[in-house]
Amino acid sequence: MTSRSLFAITGGVAGAAAVLAVQWYQRTARLTEVKVTVPQLSELTFAVNNDSRQVAWQMFVETVTRVSTQPLASDQGVVREALSSMYGLFATTRETLKASRPTATVPSGQTVEYLAITMLNQALRPFLSHWHPRLQEFERAHPDGQESAWPENAACRAALREVQRDIHDYAIGFARLAGVREAEALIGVVPAPRSPGAGDGDDRASADGLPRTRS
Repeated sequence: MTSRSLFAITGGVAGAAAVLAVQWYQRTARLTEVKVTVPQLSELTFAVNNDSRQVAWQMFVETVTRVSTQPLASDQGVVREALSSMYGLFATTRETLKASRPTATVPSGQTVEYLAITMLNQALRPFLSHWHPRLQEFERAHPDGQESAWPENAACRAALREVQRDIHDYAIGFARLAGVREAEALIGVVPAPRSPGAGDGDDRASADGLPRTRS
């Protein structure tokens, strides 16, 4: 190998290393720490940069513009539409995370992806896995029946209000990570406090048990 070839190879390696170093710096140099209270867990410290703020903003918009945070009165709306909207949030969250590159990890904090995945697995998945099969069974048995005749209609709506409380808290978390001011005002409605001992059911199906409906 000639000295000229060695110089070219060395220069190429050095250039590639420099590019990687610049990319790493751009992703980590602007990391800031934000404390967020995660529903069902505790207050955690999150590390965010410009990329993760953008993801957090997208997640905030998705959560606050759906039934996931907007109330559904006992005599209004359709449970089927609410469940479909919830599943739409689940699917959109997955696609948003898949389309974005992972946030650079740091020892001192969690990432926005952690908050989003926790929302999917701790709030949305249990609710959808419990209630979608029940409503679907009623719809199949009564194709022309009114949803109000579903014996579990009231129970499902009560569970919906409980999961809305969780999603509302996640939305506030995404707002903090995105740097959104006056997030509560943007959401407009604060769900009622949780009922003592309320839950979303004891049936926890796998991902394959999730509904396949339109958003």
